[in-house]
Amino acid sequence: MTYDEFNAFCGSLPATSHVVQWGGADVWKVGVKVFAIGGWDKSKQPAFTFKTSELNYDVLKDQPGFRPAPYLASRGMKWIQQYEIDAGEDEQLRYYIEESHRIVSLGLTKKLQKELGLNQ
Repeated sequence: MTYDEFNAFCGSLPATSHVVQWGGADVWKVGVKVFAIGGWDKSKQPAFTFKTSELNYDVLKDQPGFRPAPYLASRGMKWIQQYEIDAGEDEQLRYYIEESHRIVSLGLTKKLQKELGLNQ
């Protein structure tokens, strides 16, 4: 997945917004909370960071091409970074990004969820 494909996919999810911050990373938010980050890796390889469930975190943290997300995971948050991407893994990455969007949206206030038309 390229950064352009990542941005197009994240932008297709409901109630999202995009900012560039943290050293030029593409940061995607649902409501006011971050759910995905494109970039933010020191190598020239694409890197994608997303929030996970505890189960997915435990499974992914030791898988090749995945690691606990720098800065976020060290603070106890369940965020994973995919830093080695094969073309065949795009569908899997889309699943994790969409799941991150869902998890983060559930953390918004009920009022904001309703205003944004989420989780109804």
